[in-house]
Amino acid sequence: MKLLVVAVGQRMPDWAQTAWDDYAKRFPPELKLELRAVKTEPRGSKTLETLYAAERERIEGAIARGMRIVALDERGTSLTTKALASRLQTWQGEGDNVALVIGGPDGLDPAFKAAAHERIRLSDLTLPHAMARVLLVEQLYRAWSVNAGHPYHRE
Repeated sequence: MKLLVVAVGQRMPDWAQTAWDDYAKRFPPELKLELRAVKTEPRGSKTLETLYAAERERIEGAIARGMRIVALDERGTSLTTKALASRLQTWQGEGDNVALVIGGPDGLDPAFKAAAHERIRLSDLTLPHAMARVLLVEQLYRAWSVNAGHPYHRE
């Protein structure tokens, strides 16, 4: 199974990249994790619809056809770690490759979110993009550890 994180925004602080790399190397070979950062559309005087369209095109270009799309959205379903572990187990059992998508400064195009297979939120708090990436990769690793009986997750 492949987990693809598509994130709008290419410049991340060193601490965020270090944290991402640390968690990414922990995943087992049967659960491949990849990050694809896509360019943020320059804001300037463009309309929100224009910004959404440009970023959506880049996001869709990064996702292989047939992947399950999970949009990260502040209005998405709130999950516990165990519920995320259950979702991960379901995705693995169904043989789905999954693209988890983090939007840009203005979020994701509403039509893209509506078309996604699922919408989840990481937190009730507003998170900086770098923190969202780190929190997502840590929670994906934790979800795997729950399912694997690995001692990383303790209740």
